[in-house]
Amino acid sequence: MTDSSVQLTPEEIKKYDITVVPLTITIDGKSYIDGEDITRSDFVKKMNEAENLPKTSQPPIGRFVDTIKKLTADGSQVIGIFLAKALSGTIDAARQAAEIAGQTDNVTIIDSELTDRAEGFQVLAAAKDSQAGKSMDEIVAHVKKIRDNQTLEMMVVNLKNLIKGGRLGALSGRIATMLNIRIVLQMPHGKLKVAKKGRGKKFTRAFDERVLKEIEENKDRIKEVGISYVDTPEPMHELADKIKQINPDINVLVAETSPIIATHAGNGAYAILFYVE
Repeated sequence: MTDSSVQLTPEEIKKYDITVVPLTITIDGKSYIDGEDITRSDFVKKMNEAENLPKTSQPPIGRFVDTIKKLTADGSQVIGIFLAKALSGTIDAARQAAEIAGQTDNVTIIDSELTDRAEGFQVLAAAKDSQAGKSMDEIVAHVKKIRDNQTLEMMVVNLKNLIKGGRLGALSGRIATMLNIRIVLQMPHGKLKVAKKGRGKKFTRAFDERVLKEIEENKDRIKEVGISYVDTPEPMHELADKIKQINPDINVLVAETSPIIATHAGNGAYAILFYVE
């Protein structure tokens, strides 16, 4: 069980029997269920046309309770992997729901400390282990090992949404806007931090080169890379090609990010996510 900020393909969700509990998005007073009545590309269009910054909220506890009851009805155990607590109250809602459903003994909940494809890597590992008949302890240990060796590198080129959402202080926000500042975000141990600041396209190119160098240095220990973006598919596919040139065996998934991330990261943002085995 996971949440809709995760980056998984429809084929992966079906093949590994993954349950995705959707978050809710509100745009100018109208609410949508993520992935059910609004697509990722539709969201970006609506976000750009909206008067106010969209609001995202965790799944209703009732929906979590119903999902947990359904999944545990046949005596199954459930593992829930959710986006970082620093980004959302989703994991707390899942814990509360397990208590309300009276299933705390049968539901194991993990903070992915990340989101998007990084969260997806953990979910896929757990699902594959589950299908292979591994115990809950083995699955949890494997997920935590991946979590401890993951990297999320995010480039934010337009700070407008971060400033509007209060994720940057008003003063630093004003300065950033004046100077055309771009920032690199990372999430060590589940905490969002500004790793670097710079100006213009040159700064973005240096970011790409640094991340590609890190992938090259670990090219035999990286099997999967996720590239997630808000609204720039072409340059992201070009970036994927550069990774494939480093090692053709690395599987690269290029996909639009979720509304939960797009809302705060804004237009032009993208992230590169991977783990080192």
